[in-house]
Amino acid sequence: MTPVIGAYIADAHLGRYRTFMIASVIYLLGMSLLTMAVSLPSLKPPKCGLGTPDVACDHKASGVQLGVFFLALYILAVGTGGTKPNISTIGADQFDEHEPRERRHKLSFFNWWMFSIFFGTLFANTVLVYIQDKIGWTVGYALPTAGLAVSIAIFTAGTPFYRHKPTSESSFAKMAGVIVAAVRKCTIAAPVDPRDLHELDPEHYAKKKTTQLPYTPNFSMLSKAAVRTGGSTSRWSLSTVTQVEETKQMLKMLPVLAITFVPSAMLAQINTLFVKQGTTLERHVGSQDGFEIPPASLQGFVTISMLVSVVLYDRLFVPFMRRLTKNPRGISLLQRMGVGLVFHIVIMAIASVTEHHRLDVARANGIFESKGTTIPLSIFVLLPQFVLMGVADAFLEVAKIEFFYDQAPEGMKSLGTSYSMTSLGIGNFLSSALLSTVSHLTRRHGSGGWIQNNLNASRLDLYYAFFTMLNCANLVLFFAVCRMYVYNVEVTHGVDGDGEKKGELVVIQPSAVVGALDM
Repeated sequence: MTPVIGAYIADAHLGRYRTFMIASVIYLLGMSLLTMAVSLPSLKPPKCGLGTPDVACDHKASGVQLGVFFLALYILAVGTGGTKPNISTIGADQFDEHEPRERRHKLSFFNWWMFSIFFGTLFANTVLVYIQDKIGWTVGYALPTAGLAVSIAIFTAGTPFYRHKPTSESSFAKMAGVIVAAVRKCTIAAPVDPRDLHELDPEHYAKKKTTQLPYTPNFSMLSKAAVRTGGSTSRWSLSTVTQVEETKQMLKMLPVLAITFVPSAMLAQINTLFVKQGTTLERHVGSQDGFEIPPASLQGFVTISMLVSVVLYDRLFVPFMRRLTKNPRGISLLQRMGVGLVFHIVIMAIASVTEHHRLDVARANGIFESKGTTIPLSIFVLLPQFVLMGVADAFLEVAKIEFFYDQAPEGMKSLGTSYSMTSLGIGNFLSSALLSTVSHLTRRHGSGGWIQNNLNASRLDLYYAFFTMLNCANLVLFFAVCRMYVYNVEVTHGVDGDGEKKGELVVIQPSAVVGALDM
């Protein structure tokens, strides 16, 4: 949830670059403290209990040890707030929208941005998981901490070459001013001609190196904030057309943001229930003495699938669809998100069928307790749901971050990008809420419920079936949102013979303005 705060600080006060650099140092401090918490004898609890030489030991972590550990995690959360919404925005800012060649490259930026992120995730889910499992937590955390330090140094070395975007006033204050002014003038009739609304001269925006936005008819209630009444001209009484349009752009994305909560909750299953299923299955490759796959490493298949899918999407699918649709992106961003939502339905349906089969095999072999027992069924039976989740990510997660960046106004790009991070945070909360609610409701009739610590006595197949229906309902709502959504018009400026921007405003209507059919 902290990326919203980090985005606000970046857009309104420090700028994206400075916010990212400060947050990176905080992140590095968090990783260093986390490494110490699992390394120093005084900061970690003794090895005892199941899986250790002292099985009867019942010593628990002290208050200080827990405090240091959770302090490290919360420092990481603060660091994430400043890094996640700004680094991708800084990357996209390096492309000049007014230069055709760079504009074309920018259309592929988020594909390769997510490719790079998932490439790092692949290392984490395979090599690091193996090191943590077989060697220890000290090396397992020290490696990414050292890698983070090196990456910050490399990023800092490129500082002279970056394009730095100017800050603007507070996004939240600006939007609040528009809403308050519109409410105060709700009974006043708006002028028939939008040119009669309050707006500053184009030279004002050219001097500040910001973009003037044209009037749009949607959210007409908010347009009343720009109606001149001859009274006060304070922020809370009168807004410019550009401020009104910026507020419209941020608010109209909220329904799309809400639609992404359910698939984000599905992503949470990868790290929780999907992995827990894997602990009950046969994980040896070859003989019983052969290599044993750590259950968490199955997440690597999500990553590999996503990496392959992104390359195929960018190099094959986009050029093919571009010839058919004439859309520079091949398909629109909402269409791409829609394909990802369909994949989530398929994934949860397959997960339900697979879990039903796992339970049948467990019962057939008289295995009624999941802890400490292994069902004679290969862990690779879970592979389809992990692989398809990677394909879904290539459509939905990439489109999500690009959509919120692309549709946010210039001075609120970091805040727009933070929407995609907020989606993941709320999705995790939603996953926990659904788990607790379903577990509670299904225990009412005297049974153990669908979700228990003992997976072999649980009914995860029914839980996944519920998720399938939830995804179907979410897809229907997505279609309804798409029917109402209107893409932003594209704004550029006249350019004189010396390549300098002139004050003249040029509005270009995008090819996919909306549509029920175009999404």
